[in-house]
Formats: sequence, C-alpha cells, structure tokens
Amino acid sequence: MPARLIWCVAGLVMVGLGIVGAFLPLMPSTIFLIVAVWCFGKSSPRLEAWLLNHPRFGPTLRNWNDRKAISRPAKVMALGGMAVGYGLFYWGARPNIFLAAGVLVAIAACAIYVATRPE
Repeated sequence: MPARLIWCVAGLVMVGLGIVGAFLPLMPSTIFLIVAVWCFGKSSPRLEAWLLNHPRFGPTLRNWNDRKAISRPAKVMALGGMAVGYGLFYWGARPNIFLAAGVLVAIAACAIYVATRPE
C-alpha cells in the first residue's frame, strides 16, 4: 500500500476522532485535528487546506501550524480538563500512591507543555 494512502487514511481516522471529541466532554478534538493536518500534509494538500480553512477549527489549526501557538481560552480549557481528568481518575480508580504519582507526573508534564506554548 503506498505511503500517501496510509497517511490519508490515518488523517481521515484522526478527523473522525476529532469529530467524536467535539461531542464527548472529556475527549479532546483539537489534538486529533492537528495530527490530521500533519497526516494530510504528507498525503493530500486538498484535505490539508480544507482543515486549515475550516470556519470552526481552521484558526486554531493555523495558529498551531504556523507558530505552535495555543490561545489563552484553549489553554484554560485544556489545563482545566487535565485537572478534572486527574481528579476523576483519582476518585474513580483509587490508585496506589505510585500509580497516582506516575499519572500526576505525566499530566503535569503535559500541562507544563501546554502552558508554555505561545499565545
């Protein structure tokens, strides 16, 4: 199977996950769409342009593509989602101290990455 077809299928899967994430509260959509743009950049300039010019998601995707920037409202939502997600994990799973610390370190690393991106 040619590589372009594999990248295109991967991009379509990511768009599908992004659409699902737009409707499910704790599932992100933007990260899947960012990966979709990357996949389409390797396979389909037409689909890449469609996503980058999309009226709803285009500005966010262009900010990321051009400057690796995340808007302040998106940062607040992402960081809040991480905090809520960790709280639900801790409350629902009742993990031992090592698992709780490991997950906290992973989420904190992601939070620091998001918080330090340009706006």
